[in-house]
Amino acid sequence: MKSTKYILGISLLLALAAGCKKEEFTDTSFVKNTAEPGKLSVLFDITHDNTGLVTITPNGEGVTSYDIYYGDGGDTFVKVAAGKNVQHKYAEGNYTVKIVGHNLTGKTTTATQALTVAFRAPENLKVTLTTNGLNVNVSATADYETLFKVAYGDSTATNPVPSQSFLEGQTVTHAYAGAGSYTLTVTALSGGAETTVFTQAVKVGKQIDLPVTFDDPNYDYTLSDFGNNQSSLAADPANAANKVMKTLKPNGAEVWAGTTLGTASGFATKIPLTAAYAKMSVRVYSPAAGLDIKLKVEDHANGNHAVETDVKTTVANKWETLVFDFTQQAAGTPALDPTFTYDKASIFFDFGNPGSGKVFYADDFKLVAVPPVLKQINLPVTFDATDVNYTVTDFGNNQTADGVDPTNAANKVKITTKPNGAETWAGTTIGTPIGFSAKVPLTATSTKMSVRIYSPAVGIDIKLKLEDHNNGAKSVETDVLTTKANAWETLTFDFTKNSSGTPALDLSTNYDKASLFFDFNVAGNGKKFYWDDVMFIAPDPSSSVLGLPLTFESSTVTYAFTDFAGGAVSIINNPHVTGINTSSKVGQMIKYAGETYGGSFITLDNPIDFSTKKTFKMKVYSPRVGAKVLLKVENLTDGNTNYQQEVATTTANAWEELTFDYSAINTAKSYQKVVLIFDNGTQGDGSANYTFLFDDITLN
Repeated sequence: MKSTKYILGISLLLALAAGCKKEEFTDTSFVKNTAEPGKLSVLFDITHDNTGLVTITPNGEGVTSYDIYYGDGGDTFVKVAAGKNVQHKYAEGNYTVKIVGHNLTGKTTTATQALTVAFRAPENLKVTLTTNGLNVNVSATADYETLFKVAYGDSTATNPVPSQSFLEGQTVTHAYAGAGSYTLTVTALSGGAETTVFTQAVKVGKQIDLPVTFDDPNYDYTLSDFGNNQSSLAADPANAANKVMKTLKPNGAEVWAGTTLGTASGFATKIPLTAAYAKMSVRVYSPAAGLDIKLKVEDHANGNHAVETDVKTTVANKWETLVFDFTQQAAGTPALDPTFTYDKASIFFDFGNPGSGKVFYADDFKLVAVPPVLKQINLPVTFDATDVNYTVTDFGNNQTADGVDPTNAANKVKITTKPNGAETWAGTTIGTPIGFSAKVPLTATSTKMSVRIYSPAVGIDIKLKLEDHNNGAKSVETDVLTTKANAWETLTFDFTKNSSGTPALDLSTNYDKASLFFDFNVAGNGKKFYWDDVMFIAPDPSSSVLGLPLTFESSTVTYAFTDFAGGAVSIINNPHVTGINTSSKVGQMIKYAGETYGGSFITLDNPIDFSTKKTFKMKVYSPRVGAKVLLKVENLTDGNTNYQQEVATTTANAWEELTFDYSAINTAKSYQKVVLIFDNGTQGDGSANYTFLFDDITLN
């Protein structure tokens, strides 16, 4: 055999090297006498890293080499010299490894050995969980793992949520559909079937904050009881669809037993209490009236920074809203300190009494909003602005309340009732005791005011009185009789015609306060009056009053337009005294580059009277056909109260009269501004193509 030849060659060389005498060595009997290979065995060394790497070391007697059959597929083998080993990666499973041993003569012996590759379960599994609102972040480490899988615990038949895989060093995030407690499971996988499992309950939800309504599924409405209280979320006893807080103060509960809203970290933000305004409200459903309810707020990081106050229930087995004023702190407790971070709240039901099995419900924990700072009332008084203090002050047993126009539910008015027993001089002062924010601008030529009245009868005496709010002796008053029953009319009060026996008008007096007297000099008998639009009347149009029609011909009126967004109006000599317009003065609008809605407006001295006339007409001289002309009217102080119509020109370079239909305007509102926009929707360039003339704006 080939291997035998190699061995003989080596022996001859050694013999030549050892001696001087040349001899021929022909004895090969030792080869023939070589023992057959036997006592075959194999050693398996499996690494502990779950890679499936196995070191195979064969052993035997009289063996010079081995054939190793791995047993995981096919008949291929690898040859391994005696004393050597070989490595092979296996998948997890059971295998039969075959070893064929060879000796020098070529004889062989075969043996088999069972091999089981079972991967090691992951060890030292460590899972890190963090929550943020409805989100949970998950990461993990372990020894011998190949992969992690996480099940978030919110999978249902109707909403199947698959597990998510991740590797060591990665962080995965999951968003829950709603707040709550979920069982989260992290499974560490090895290279095979062995796994290690970690489970933990995780609670998610946005951190609670005011207002607390218990209805938003995104918030964590944890309730923390103390003193043996027992609280939970439950259905409203009066409305099963509403979620509320239910608290049982059982027998044996401490006198100070209470419930903290949320977790130990309190609310998400500080409760914005101030020294000037520090109120919270809670809706409470109590089993009895007269029970003490305490509300305490504190700094979640420092319980010594706290303030508490008490309110007693007034009804039994009904909802009521209790208001807790922390400037009125409970006796013997710290006073409110607005510099503290009050961000945690606790409520104590039936405080001071031991538990007796009473059940309470609570809902809608809120900060009582600071009342808005409203503007001081001033003329004209329309009752429509949301930022004006329309408080009125009754006297002589009058009764005035906010109401709506009996002919137009969208219009806000005041309703004054002169009830049985009201004095003959009963009246109502408009605004607060300090009156208007500015003096009523009476002059020698402007001595009138108007009020819209809806009276129950004709011939009723309505008195309007003006005075100096600092000196009631400085006053003037006048009377007007109603002429309509159960219909609106505008009554005009001329203070040069002062009431008999009263002071005359004195223009040097600071008249800044007004009062109305309904059915003056008659004792109250239940009559009801609606009133609105208390206004100052500017001078008569025959003098210098700016009003309709706008002809631009008066030498005593200032036609003061206010331009905006590229529009520019001036009063010029009529350059085209032709056709339907032969007047000497006209208005000119040049539309420069700016906004597409560039235009101008003019403010009239008095509101426009739309009671009988609702059609505007205006003469226009346009450089082209099809230019859009917008005519709009607005309230004096509230631009949101407006009405507009748009008409296109039909003639170029000639006067034409455009008609604007205002039949749909809300006549209950007050309009005192006239707005003009030419070629609405197109940006001007200041050229002749964007120069328009207009004249004779009339209401017909």
